[in-house]
Amino acid sequence: VYESAKRVCSERTRPEGCIAERYIAEEAVEFCTEHLSDVSTVGVPSSQKMGVSKPLSGCIVSLVDRDLLNQAHLYVLENTEEVLPYIEEHMIHIKTTYPKFRKRTKWLQDKHNSTFIQWLHFKVQSELNGEEHNGVSENLRWLAAGPSMAVPSYRSYLINGVKFNTKAQDDVQTIQNSGVYLLAHTMQVASAKDKNPIVSNMGFYGVIQEIWDLDYQKFRIPVLRCDWIDNTSGLVVDELGFTLVDLSKIGHRNDQFVMASQVKQVFYVDDPMHRGWSVVLSMPNREYNDVIGDDVL
Repeated sequence: VYESAKRVCSERTRPEGCIAERYIAEEAVEFCTEHLSDVSTVGVPSSQKMGVSKPLSGCIVSLVDRDLLNQAHLYVLENTEEVLPYIEEHMIHIKTTYPKFRKRTKWLQDKHNSTFIQWLHFKVQSELNGEEHNGVSENLRWLAAGPSMAVPSYRSYLINGVKFNTKAQDDVQTIQNSGVYLLAHTMQVASAKDKNPIVSNMGFYGVIQEIWDLDYQKFRIPVLRCDWIDNTSGLVVDELGFTLVDLSKIGHRNDQFVMASQVKQVFYVDDPMHRGWSVVLSMPNREYNDVIGDDVL
């Protein structure tokens, strides 16, 4: 340590000041590199927090609405690779059962959403009871059985090294960790009468309202329940290229859930020029360093 201190001293008559200035400079550079992509510091070990997921607050276990739970469960199923072949099989089943509607994309998607959970449950049970049971993994078995209606919810959660808060938790803190952005491959409907909507990539801005830990008996999956901004009435891009959102314009109430691994954190700053609107600021996800373990209780 003494040899290192000697090397940074350019002013021999004031060594303490030289060491202090060098230390401040190194700390400033280290802080900045945490917000730059593809940059790693020399001589400083990378954090072990990345990839870690754990609650950062106490939980409240409550019985949730069945429709809302099914919405979260369906989202998990449709974003699980092992379930994708069953989704394709179910869509073929619907088209075969209802041949008159096979070309109506929106109707087929709505029918799939309302019947897939129960269909998958009986399909997997049938395979478990038959000769095909060896092809059903343990994960798929519990996913098809569905989550418990008693759902633990948290105000703060560390997911893949990134800290997420609910809006209620942000309201009592000086930091903001509840804003999210999702780029999704989704169906865009022109009007209520549109029978064949376009499927393309679309961005959504939201605010986390709840963090659920879906309990599938053998494992848990954290999901975020968000209020998503209506892209028609609550989202504009101004003449300077800034994205503005009206956080009071809520839409997409049938698709409130998302996995944390699919979103990027964003921050909303009140726009002084346009009352009721907020400017969207984005940056690389901040790595959460819980050095002293001060969990919120």
